[in-house]
Amino acid sequence: MSPAGIIGSVPFTVESLSVEPLHVPLREPFVIASARVDTTRAALVSITLREGDRVATGLGEAAPLWPVTREDWPDLEPTLGGLGLVGSKLEDATSLPALGHSPVARAGLETAVLDAIARLRGVPVAALLGPAPYVTTLETDITLPIAGAEHMTELARGWRARGFRCFKVKVGKNLDDDVRALRAVGAAIPDASFRLDANEGFSADEALGLLAAVDGLVIECFEQPCDREDLDAMARVTRESKTIVVADESVRTFADLERVLAHRAAGGVNLKLVKHGGLLSAYAIGRRAREAGLAIMCGAMVETRLGLVAMAHVVAALRGAQFVDLDTAFLLGEERFEGGWTVNGPRIETNLAPGLDVRRAGR
Repeated sequence: MSPAGIIGSVPFTVESLSVEPLHVPLREPFVIASARVDTTRAALVSITLREGDRVATGLGEAAPLWPVTREDWPDLEPTLGGLGLVGSKLEDATSLPALGHSPVARAGLETAVLDAIARLRGVPVAALLGPAPYVTTLETDITLPIAGAEHMTELARGWRARGFRCFKVKVGKNLDDDVRALRAVGAAIPDASFRLDANEGFSADEALGLLAAVDGLVIECFEQPCDREDLDAMARVTRESKTIVVADESVRTFADLERVLAHRAAGGVNLKLVKHGGLLSAYAIGRRAREAGLAIMCGAMVETRLGLVAMAHVVAALRGAQFVDLDTAFLLGEERFEGGWTVNGPRIETNLAPGLDVRRAGR
């Protein structure tokens, strides 16, 4: 982290803080092994900071995905509203309450604070995390939720027509159905590559069985095949397959990452803001993972452009990621924000204007 990027000449004063629902319907249900989402249940956090005679307002998204996250929408407003921050002084973003029991709420708050500080500084949020040069050009996959093979193939064809070739496929509810769907999509789109995500849904035997059954398809990685606590099972899949196993639910904290490394339980780690409690922790975990030789995936819950752009700034500061999974804004039925990035099919160009450069649509 660059201290000069976040420390003010005088403490920042919190002028105002608001928390409001950010509930956006999806185009169709988002089904994974452990949850189903029809409408997001996030909170929009807005904070105004004063530094001397200057003020700036930052935005953050606190995006729970129940039951993957312990927090849900009803928890967020009381948590953030009860902090009593209005009128208080902040030396920098690290002086925020830890909120270790509420990483989703803290991620939304920290994102808003960093956005406001970066706007006051006239720098992108990435500059508050690490030094230039930054990687701003990314290519994301697109997620296919669990559904029937015919419907998943129809969705994949539609996305392929828009330029997407890499499909993140949710698996883990029924092994036979998963094999059928993957084979169908692979037959329909011969140049497709796949990233599998079981969301803890398989045993090691099942995970290895799935990989064997779809041998011949291009499988780039296998995200969280087994229970988050069963690092022995994760290690077995890592050891006995040629596919990179990416730890997601298994790595929420820095200590979790060290346990995964000690067990040799994965070849990669998925970074998510609401899982780690904000950009600062996500960046630190990403740096440690890279130093240890792990591949980096950048992901999200079911987030809008606001949350995804914030993660893109983490990736910019990390100077890239092997697996980019910043697609959920494309799955939503409404666009609530503007700015932040330019999108052309799967290609994303992150803006490096001050802050996150994201604003509410129509404002």
